[in-house]
Amino acid sequence: MPSRTSPSGFKELADTALFKPLQLGALGLAHRVVMAPLTRMRSPKESEGVYSPGDLNVEYYSQRASKGGLQLTEACPISRQACGYPGCPGIFTAGQIAGWKRVTDAVHAKGGFIYCQLWHVGRATVPSLLDGHDSVSSSNIPIEGNALDGSSFAATPPHSLTVQEINDVVKEFAAAAKRALGAGFDGVEIHGANGYLLDQFLHDNVNVRTDAYGGSIEKRCRFPLEVIKAVSEVIGADKVGIRLSPFNYFQDTKDSDPTSHWSYLCEQIAALPKEQRLSYVHMVEPRFDEVLDETAKLNALSSTTKSGEKAKSLAPFQQILKTAGIKFLAAGAFNRDNAAPKVDSDAADAVVFGRWFISNPDLPKRLAEGLPLNPYDRDSFYGGSEKGYVDYPFYVATA
Repeated sequence: MPSRTSPSGFKELADTALFKPLQLGALGLAHRVVMAPLTRMRSPKESEGVYSPGDLNVEYYSQRASKGGLQLTEACPISRQACGYPGCPGIFTAGQIAGWKRVTDAVHAKGGFIYCQLWHVGRATVPSLLDGHDSVSSSNIPIEGNALDGSSFAATPPHSLTVQEINDVVKEFAAAAKRALGAGFDGVEIHGANGYLLDQFLHDNVNVRTDAYGGSIEKRCRFPLEVIKAVSEVIGADKVGIRLSPFNYFQDTKDSDPTSHWSYLCEQIAALPKEQRLSYVHMVEPRFDEVLDETAKLNALSSTTKSGEKAKSLAPFQQILKTAGIKFLAAGAFNRDNAAPKVDSDAADAVVFGRWFISNPDLPKRLAEGLPLNPYDRDSFYGGSEKGYVDYPFYVATA
């Protein structure tokens, strides 16, 4: 007779490595189902171009908190010029800090942990949100196409950051990390992925600088490594992680040799002194893409980069980081079938879920007990109100 808590056809994952405890930096996690940093664009306006967490955001994060589970917040701008999209709450005003404190209190009340993702969008912004300032990047190369407000990126090309401005941004990341801990966060994740500012320095099709921050891979990694060191110094490396996406095409980023180049970055991260050694590195699987299907994406990577077949795997990076004891989080198109094998095979220490966490606030329970999953609604991913945000149901057993 089938179990009421485990409908036939769904495997219970409670006995897999996905539900074994994990020491992640300063945190003792009860399971390895991590909530992804998900931009949802639903925070109320504090002032022009500035948004702060509100009641709806508190409810959303509280719903998805679980005892001993880790949530990564949506990307949070570290300064006024770091802002990219409407409705995205930052971590640079007193109002934002107070709003996030309500969120962290709610998560902690349920026994969960939460990291704040620190974000500078660089050139990937809506120009009208910058209060008359230019967008910035590694070089003055604009993204192709139009911004969210319909304006052409080419009409307002980014300003190439000066060395002094780079130093200032490093300090902004460190200051934001300190504010995040003041807001009650358990740690921070540096956003070094998805074509945003740090990623714009890493990718060789965007960074065409000829100074100490461009050219060779050693120089392209300088800025992200400086941010890692500065943030770790302020709050402790055991409370710091970083997200990277070597193989993704976000915001016109297409590196010529991602496996080789990000292997170098991982080697540098692994070689940092103990007091600067990150609690984890979080990477996006090469198969993931917003447009291409999995096969098309992997074929494109293997045929258009010097990485070849190596571009189909995160394994080289994980192996480098493992030598230094740095935990590895994998994200990108995971589901109930492929998540547990990823951890069981020691290919990742934890799996990061995005879309399934949107539609299933009790996702860890559903995976552990083999319960059916609510389907997600893509049309309500970004912007709006309660619909598609806090109205997805928790599982309720039926007789």
